[in-house]
Amino acid sequence: MSKTLPQIRTQIDALDQQLLALINQRATLANQVGEIKRAEGSPVFRPEREAEVIRNLQAGNPGPIRDAGIASVWREIMSACRALEAAQRVAYLGPAGTFSEQAALQYFGSSIEHVACSSIDEVFRAAASGAAEFGVVPVENSTEGVVSRSLDLFMHTPLHVVGETNLMVRHNLLRLSASMDAIEVVLAHPQALAQCQGWLNAHLPKAERRAASSNAEGARLAAGNPAWAGIASERAASEFGLHVAAHAIQDDAFNRTRFAIVCLPHQMAPPTATGNDCISLIVSVPNRPGAVHDLLVPLKRNGVSMTRFESRPARSGQWDYYFYIDVQGHPSQPHVAKALAELQGLCAFYRVLGSYPVSGQLSPPDRTRDV
Repeated sequence: MSKTLPQIRTQIDALDQQLLALINQRATLANQVGEIKRAEGSPVFRPEREAEVIRNLQAGNPGPIRDAGIASVWREIMSACRALEAAQRVAYLGPAGTFSEQAALQYFGSSIEHVACSSIDEVFRAAASGAAEFGVVPVENSTEGVVSRSLDLFMHTPLHVVGETNLMVRHNLLRLSASMDAIEVVLAHPQALAQCQGWLNAHLPKAERRAASSNAEGARLAAGNPAWAGIASERAASEFGLHVAAHAIQDDAFNRTRFAIVCLPHQMAPPTATGNDCISLIVSVPNRPGAVHDLLVPLKRNGVSMTRFESRPARSGQWDYYFYIDVQGHPSQPHVAKALAELQGLCAFYRVLGSYPVSGQLSPPDRTRDV
């Protein structure tokens, strides 16, 4: 005989109480771990350990819950347990409702102390000064390429990269009315305006496009004028009491933004190898024929794959450039260490920004890129 709906709900309620009791048992053990860490002077947050926990659970998952759901649930459980020791102060481009805030929550879980900043520069300053323990900064978008300001700031900061997360970015047109009529101004971060330019050309060709410090700031401004609209997330719509006049207006249906997690070296040491890692470098070479080509030789010779190569002006007035390079691997791997040593010998400037697990190790498979 099949169960009735009240009977099933009674069973679910009983299971919820069991789950809560088990989560509290886990939190008690996590507190004991925290006491040992404090005695040893070890960091509270160990992303590679949390990634290992999630991977092990996914490997033994009998279903029907999907792996992405397991990652989301356990990230929140671990975030809540961490907060019992100390909630991490995390800086990101604000105000509330930005994709940067969403990336911070995706990486750390929701049990954090929010440090919303007015600019990417301020995120770097907050993390470098100790006002925040970690910073979350956009570095690359799948539609518009690198976020130049973030790359430039890496040259002048003591921070290093300890992780990354990718976010699927769906831009929405937000305003006080649900209609698209009589929109005079569209406000958003310049990257978002660029990522939606095709849609804007087709649907709002006469509206002025006005840059804002962030998408959420554009939404906040739109909430004060019925003739204005912002481009931002649905979270921003809820935050500022706006209607979604048009959903998913980005030109690229698979628009993603990659974010770097940064902190001071004493805050967290480079994560240990996970088997799926990335090393980020900044280098420059003497201005001579073949110098850039020579940079690739140690990588090829030692079987190390390069996943990103970007150039930025050195601003020396001499047409010199710095190169931002990502390679696969971890410095503890002998062939990677050998390749990096040979590469360093060719460089006039060489700096390791960080080594860290790639985003698939720390976030659900539905990954991404934006500001």
